[in-house]
Amino acid sequence: MKFTAKQIAEILEGKVEGNPEAEVSELAKIEEGSEGSLTFLSNPKYNSFLYTTNASVTIVNENFEVEQPVNTTLIKVKDAYKAFSTLLEYYNQIKLNKSGIENPSFIAESATYGDGLYLGAFAYIGEQVKLGENVKIYPNAYIGDNVQIGDNTTIFAGVKIYSESIIGNDVTIHSGAVVGADGFGFSPGETGAYSKVPQIGNVIIEDHVEIGAGTTIDRATLGSTIIKKGVKLDNHIQIAHNVEIGENTAIAAQTGVAGSTKIGKNCLIGGQVGIAGHLTIGDRVKIQAQSGISRDIKDDEMLQGSPAFGYGDYNKSYIHFKNLPKTMKLIHQLDKKINNG
Repeated sequence: MKFTAKQIAEILEGKVEGNPEAEVSELAKIEEGSEGSLTFLSNPKYNSFLYTTNASVTIVNENFEVEQPVNTTLIKVKDAYKAFSTLLEYYNQIKLNKSGIENPSFIAESATYGDGLYLGAFAYIGEQVKLGENVKIYPNAYIGDNVQIGDNTTIFAGVKIYSESIIGNDVTIHSGAVVGADGFGFSPGETGAYSKVPQIGNVIIEDHVEIGAGTTIDRATLGSTIIKKGVKLDNHIQIAHNVEIGENTAIAAQTGVAGSTKIGKNCLIGGQVGIAGHLTIGDRVKIQAQSGISRDIKDDEMLQGSPAFGYGDYNKSYIHFKNLPKTMKLIHQLDKKINNG
């Protein structure tokens, strides 16, 4: 899809300097811009690239002064970075604006759906499923029986949503994610063999949540595993049965949260963090990457280490960790001197 500089300027409420009919069909970094591409300049560190870029159109701040001739058409806006982000969102909406039902796909007779449905090839919609308006379900997705999905939600290719799951409005679930698989519930017997504990709860995902590729969210044993409004989960995260994650908490890749732990709102959790089960994590907690959490955490704590402790204490202790061989050598020398004294 092609756009002219004039059309882009109208979307961004900007001013064109150069050829208003210059056409673009792709986006690029300013240092990698080629003919037919659109780029932006907001960081003065990259100013020199403006004079060498081959991009057809470049978005710049309205107060930017050109110091030498340029080959690119300029669009001047109040904030180039924000304008480019707006354009990315606009472009993404157009790119993902699919509709219609592709074949082969399956929709159970008892399922209902609103206007604007996109259902990709080989997708499966089970019994009593309820889909809202403008739902996008990409190829090879599975939506189990009695699932509810709200308006403007996008389910990308290969996602599996097990029965009874409830998904809110404006949710995005990326490829390969699994929502509602059984929680890890087993009871050891006298012989050491395990008996499975039936997992009969569900998963509730509230509005404006984004779930990364390959992430798994297990159904509750009883009740619900709950992902609150605005939560952002990265790729390859494991959320166990009966976990609750508070509003606007963001969790980076490869983190695991064990069963029945409650995480507060507005928390930031780094990659590869391990959180034990049946814990309570407060609001606005920050946990650094690769930390291990084995105790309840109060509001506003910042943690690092395994097992994790105070972030400031960790950094102070690390000075001694890395100097430990020298310290031990000195202790041995002093001990030897005392004993030989």
